[in-house]
Amino acid sequence: MTTPESLTLRGDVTVELVKSSASDADVLFAARVSTLGEQSLDELKKDPERSKGLINYLMRDRHGSPFEHNSMTFFISAPIFVFREFMRHRVGWSYNEESGRYRELEPVFYVPDASRKLVQEGRPGKYVFVEGSPAQHEAVRGTLAESYEQAYAAYQKLLAEGVAREVARSVLPVGLFSSMYATCNARSLMHFLGLRTQHELAKVPSFPQREIEMVGEKMEAEWARLMPLTYAAFNGNGRVAP
Repeated sequence: MTTPESLTLRGDVTVELVKSSASDADVLFAARVSTLGEQSLDELKKDPERSKGLINYLMRDRHGSPFEHNSMTFFISAPIFVFREFMRHRVGWSYNEESGRYRELEPVFYVPDASRKLVQEGRPGKYVFVEGSPAQHEAVRGTLAESYEQAYAAYQKLLAEGVAREVARSVLPVGLFSSMYATCNARSLMHFLGLRTQHELAKVPSFPQREIEMVGEKMEAEWARLMPLTYAAFNGNGRVAP
């Protein structure tokens, strides 16, 4: 029988860069093949800092394909509702997610922490989120925990009665944590960040749900370390994907 103590309640997300082949030099050799042919491979041996102007030009004038010749694979653990938004991004992305058909799902659930704004004000298309009161935060936490406890107990009951995992999982809510590998290139990641993060340098405003923005911020930090010149050009040109 599930008890409140057996549930894990999280207000964070996990993002780990598990594999990458991504550098600013990858942008340069791909771009220079148009004029240098095979000699463009020499860019891989040179300091990309000397050609940061070219990277900025490609970003500014939206010559996007040179930003595709790289790869980053992330391990992500987040609530299912985040993944349902995430997988709206299809071009330049590959996904493999854990399966509730093949394994018993763990009782790990999302509860927003105290920093999460809870109250929506205004009409659709023109609303803002504002801080919730301590009472509202307590109500959210208590209500979600109670709901999760009941749902997971129902899940375990069905499994104990021999019901297939793929059927029993139907009782579980979208606040359940899942995990996946997501692979992208810099161009597809820039498009994701342009839509799923808010930033003071963005030319085009975006209004993402906070939980997917949390994922985006962690991915962005890893990418900035791998491709600092490309990252600087992205920010310097309004955070618009080329």
